[in-house]
Amino acid sequence: MNTFPLQISQNSRSDAIGTGRETYAYFDYADALALREMASQADLPKYLLAPEVSVFLRYVPDLRQQVLFDTLWNTGARINEALALTGASFQLDGSRPFVRLKTLKQRQRGRGRPGKDEEVFRIVPLTDPQYVRKVREFLTTLRIGKQQLLWPVQSDNTPRNWIRKALDLAKSDSVTFSIPVTCHTFRHSFCMHLIQHGVPLKVVQAYAGHSRLETTETYTRVFALDVGRQYGVRFSLPDSHLTLPE
Repeated sequence: MNTFPLQISQNSRSDAIGTGRETYAYFDYADALALREMASQADLPKYLLAPEVSVFLRYVPDLRQQVLFDTLWNTGARINEALALTGASFQLDGSRPFVRLKTLKQRQRGRGRPGKDEEVFRIVPLTDPQYVRKVREFLTTLRIGKQQLLWPVQSDNTPRNWIRKALDLAKSDSVTFSIPVTCHTFRHSFCMHLIQHGVPLKVVQAYAGHSRLETTETYTRVFALDVGRQYGVRFSLPDSHLTLPE
């Protein structure tokens, strides 16, 4: 199970999911944890909840590293897609900021040029103003040019090392995570977060760059475990209902 100090757990809930009562009422952290614990016993995607992502990011002190993991969380990008981002990939001005991701997982297509109806790039709206401000600060502070890679690393082993250092730092504060934290964990977390907010599956599929809807539907299997709370299904009756008709 997670081991979060009480203060960190309380702070992370409001920081990660919003401070409004409406948002907090929607998100029952205890229920979400219990549901994920059930899901972890099955062959289902491993994901973090929004408060846990917030806590993890606090243990990534370097701005460049933190923005990478925040980008994985806010966009659902695969790590190789995120590492291909340049300054020009982000459109942060105006009322509808977005990022343009190059869909790099195309194993099913095989060799050759993409078909005329095949999308190679996808657009993911950036709906979190705090994240947009962070990216804008990041691009300005590091003076990243339009054609410059945001994370000029040699391989995805480097982000893995960044995660390992963050987890070690968290552990020194007696903070641990019950779900393995990897680059792909943020992608699963992004998809689950959207579905928890009622975003239609076809929209989640488009944002995640899944070639088949069946891949996206995998996440809904988690909620199939919540039949008791959703539908009030019980298999026993109150004593007052036990009298059989004569």
